[in-house]
Amino acid sequence: MNIVLWVLQVLLALHTIMGALWKFSNSEQTVPSLSSIPHSIWLTLSVIELLCSLGLILAAFNKSLGRLVPMAAIVIAIEMCFFSVVHLTAGDSEHSQMIYWLVVAAICGLIAYGRFVVKPICK
Repeated sequence: MNIVLWVLQVLLALHTIMGALWKFSNSEQTVPSLSSIPHSIWLTLSVIELLCSLGLILAAFNKSLGRLVPMAAIVIAIEMCFFSVVHLTAGDSEHSQMIYWLVVAAICGLIAYGRFVVKPICK
């Protein structure tokens, strides 16, 4: 289980870094259902994503930072749920993006549960 969690953590960290870089280079206007998010919040989410990416992998270098892993996963899950709620309130009839965000949130939940309960990095 530990190997599966590490693989998911690294993949989620890479996914989140790419998302943060995409947010820096693209406006929230690129995704019509997210256009109601103010630009300053959009950029703040980018910084949060970069910090969460670090939180997901820092435990590989220092086990005492293992508590950051589930916290980072939870923050990313909250962000994905936030995007889903904004998408629903925008009234967009295309839900493929929302399904994607919810799948990522579910993976984050699995990582958080795995690191809190099943196989904690540090106790």
